[in-house]
Amino acid sequence: MKKVICFIYFVIFSFSVFSQVKNDPSPILFIYDASGSMWAKMEDKTRVEIAREILSNSINSLPTEQEIGLIAYGHRNKGDCEDVEFLVDLKNSDKEKVTKTIGEIKPLGMTPLSYSASLAIEDLKKSGQKATIILVTDGIESCDGNICEVIRTAKSNGIDFKLHIIGFGLKEEESEQLKCAAAAGDGQYFEAKDSGGLMGSLEEATKETVDSPPGNYGIKVTLNGQLIDALVQVLEPGTNKKVSLKRTYRDSVLIALPEGKSDLLVTALENTDLKPILLSDVSAAPDEITYRAVSFDGGKMLWDVTNNGEPWDATVNIFEAGTKKGVAGGRTYDRTKEFDLSPGIYDVQILALVISGEKGHRRENVEVKAGEKLELAFDYKTGIAKIGALLGSDLVDATVTIKDAATKANIAGMRTYTSSSSNPREFILTPGEYEVTVTAVSKELAGKKEVFLMKILAGETFEKTINF
Repeated sequence: MKKVICFIYFVIFSFSVFSQVKNDPSPILFIYDASGSMWAKMEDKTRVEIAREILSNSINSLPTEQEIGLIAYGHRNKGDCEDVEFLVDLKNSDKEKVTKTIGEIKPLGMTPLSYSASLAIEDLKKSGQKATIILVTDGIESCDGNICEVIRTAKSNGIDFKLHIIGFGLKEEESEQLKCAAAAGDGQYFEAKDSGGLMGSLEEATKETVDSPPGNYGIKVTLNGQLIDALVQVLEPGTNKKVSLKRTYRDSVLIALPEGKSDLLVTALENTDLKPILLSDVSAAPDEITYRAVSFDGGKMLWDVTNNGEPWDATVNIFEAGTKKGVAGGRTYDRTKEFDLSPGIYDVQILALVISGEKGHRRENVEVKAGEKLELAFDYKTGIAKIGALLGSDLVDATVTIKDAATKANIAGMRTYTSSSSNPREFILTPGEYEVTVTAVSKELAGKKEVFLMKILAGETFEKTINF
């Protein structure tokens, strides 16, 4: 009986240990940029201050059992292309050790990206481990090396890893070699223009690890034939429940679709005027990668708003036709306002600024077609009213209230004060008849007022001064 009990215990214990080993995540190795350029300013801080804080927060959010290694470059010697150091071993699971080490690093030297990657890969080769490598850099290779070739060679030699690269504050034209390296390393290149971008990039990179199922669905997102940055969310079919997400960063990406059907919600990040595209009942073919292109090709709607033929500042808001659901909007600032819109039917509401009176204009059922440019215009017709207040030859502070003569609705109101710059007070009004009340403010005149009617004509000026 004892033998049976011992055997059962051994089986259960062995299964438990096997399960634990099987489910433990592979290590994550951070390669940290400590080159001199990390002292550059960003958002009223230095890049190194931002990187320390956000990288530490990201590390602290990782699972307790996650092993974390750290390599830094450029932190010991200025001008040294071999200044790369393995600061925390891959077997480490002490988060505080990593964040404390990051906090003590002082940026100083060069950006030896290829040598840093070589050191990381050599460690994986010796240990036989697989790992996720996340390289954070604010600069391109400043030594004699090609990180893309290093990664390609390592992959061809069968070393198991996934490489993500985060370009922190890099320009678009500086990222080509880094994109090449990330693609060769079965990972992704992330563009982090600011602290928020770095935070989001690290969140995605730490989730898409070497343990993640391989991508089986390739997707690229374009606008007018050009790759654009977009967010691809995998949803349970017929719901808004998110399964996973991936950002394209103006490139083709591979996503891992679960078995069966999924919905994909694709949102353009470079132009908020474009409506998201929902792809329903999407599935990947077994044992092969399915590729799909998503096009946001739409049309352009251009608005010129003028007042008596002169460019004018106004707000332009665009809605789905027959609804109050806004899809785009903005101010003209006396210039042509351009919107990139998905093909469809829209209602447009224009509201002139500075003008008083009937200053709203609505245009309904405006059709936008893919690949076409729709140029629209609206010209306000206005006149000017100049209302002043005097006592003899002296300027008088008074309130001027203007109402619609027929409806008595308030249209405009201001004070004249006792300055020649505001007395007479000028109003820009749409044509029509108005009731004007001028009320003295000073105690000496005890709220004395006068009421009169005025008619405003387009392009003309009405002037009246009340002498109390």
